[in-house]
Amino acid sequence: MTEPATTPPPGCPAHAGAAPLYGPRFQTDPGQLYQELRETHGPVAPVELAGGVPAWLVIGYRELQLMTSQPKVFGRDSSRWNQWPEIPADWPLKPMMAPVPSILYAEGVEHQRRKDAVTEALAGVDPYELKKHCEEIADRLIDEFAGRGEADLVAEYAHRVPLLVLCRLFGLGEDEAPVLISGLLAMLDGGADAQAGAQRLLDSMLKLVQEKRERPGPDITSRLLAHEAGLTDEEVMRDMRVILIAGHQPCAYWISNALRLMLTDERFAASLSGGRRSISQALSEALWEDTPTQIFAGRWATRDTQLGGQRIAKGDMVLLGIAGANADPSVRQESGRPAEGNRAYMSFSYGAHGCPFPAQESAEVIATTAIEVLLDRLPDLRLAVAEHALVWRPSAWVRALVALPVAFTPGYVA
Repeated sequence: MTEPATTPPPGCPAHAGAAPLYGPRFQTDPGQLYQELRETHGPVAPVELAGGVPAWLVIGYRELQLMTSQPKVFGRDSSRWNQWPEIPADWPLKPMMAPVPSILYAEGVEHQRRKDAVTEALAGVDPYELKKHCEEIADRLIDEFAGRGEADLVAEYAHRVPLLVLCRLFGLGEDEAPVLISGLLAMLDGGADAQAGAQRLLDSMLKLVQEKRERPGPDITSRLLAHEAGLTDEEVMRDMRVILIAGHQPCAYWISNALRLMLTDERFAASLSGGRRSISQALSEALWEDTPTQIFAGRWATRDTQLGGQRIAKGDMVLLGIAGANADPSVRQESGRPAEGNRAYMSFSYGAHGCPFPAQESAEVIATTAIEVLLDRLPDLRLAVAEHALVWRPSAWVRALVALPVAFTPGYVA
């Protein structure tokens, strides 16, 4: 249970020493920042988002489990946020937390109704068919650059494999992919185009829902529309956007972060000559060490309370520090690494709002297949720049490379 709230000592403002979750230092080495926050503040730390916006970051493993397991204390409805009167209309991070009527912000019975519909629609994906689709798409994308002897595995591969797979699962045409990628990146980077990017995604989902209402097919969208929960077009449109964002970005960056690990860590060198066990290990370690969703926004306190020794006021925003929790020494061995085979990472979140199991299963199929096909086709894949030259995206939310340049012997193109 969370503890009763206490009044902070006089002269000690709640957010004294708040760390910025932006800027070159955070972008380059967030892990060091999480370690310093843990040493200074403990498992819950005061932080600041772009624009000087205050929040709490939960980086303790136990505390993150506790917080996500208590929806009556830490609610999902962001309309509770006590900072809304101070937030400018054009705040670039607004699309990630503005209260909208979607599965993301629903609570209680309403959330369960929508979650049941989404989970069952996702469960209708056949994992064998999914793997087959992934192989076809991966081969086709590799054909586009295999003859060149060089590629950017982020833009040309990791971004595109899961998105093209999702297009097929949703019943979308592949010609929609460029619009969806631009909207996703704009929204998650939190720049000037963030709100426009969010709207582009919504427009695409509305068009899709309208088409599937008239001409249903064997796809996730049609299954949602036909579900006994009786979702309206508006509800399906908004929940499809949530599925798109949650399904694409974490999977795309899971692929690229695992590939970066395999190309820079000699422990995974065997996989580059055809080993399969190392792919699974690399994917697991990528979730522990460079989890794609490093911070998630968020939860909002329904009353004054206390968590991890910090006084949380009613309406305060509490961010899920997924990467920080994964790095909590309490879940590490003496070596500093999690035990081999340990899948207790927080990368898929936790509690009622955690990622549904069918979605986790599909993400693993897509990521594993994408890497298997790539290494089969280009077995001498190697990093084309020094490791320190790799650049991470300037996002508070995702841990993702801007590009992953590689070189290889030009291969056969089908």
